[in-house]
Amino acid sequence: MKFAITSQNFRTVTGHAGKSRRFLVYSAEPGQEPLEVERLDLPRELAFHEFRGAGVHPVDGVDVLITGGAGAGFVHRLAARGIRVAVTGETDPLAAIRRFFDGTLPPPLPHDHHH
Repeated sequence: MKFAITSQNFRTVTGHAGKSRRFLVYSAEPGQEPLEVERLDLPRELAFHEFRGAGVHPVDGVDVLITGGAGAGFVHRLAARGIRVAVTGETDPLAAIRRFFDGTLPPPLPHDHHH
């Protein structure tokens, strides 16, 4: 399976999936150590918040996108592309993938909206 992890710092799972432009991409199977296969650093127009095209997106082809935060619209848009979204409070990308497989991925942390 392929996983994309929103990671604005290329170290931890970060939130705001729709605005994220950086992703760690892993290949992983249950019981095996996830292997990082790619890092995506996308231009602003390819952040899902901006991307409205029906064309190919660099995240297409992953099975699961793990993020610290995403709205229902984002989840729906990615589901239409065949990508399952998992929102979690886990910040370690490797632990997030392992915990996804064993069903122990923790829920997202409370989100504080600043207006």
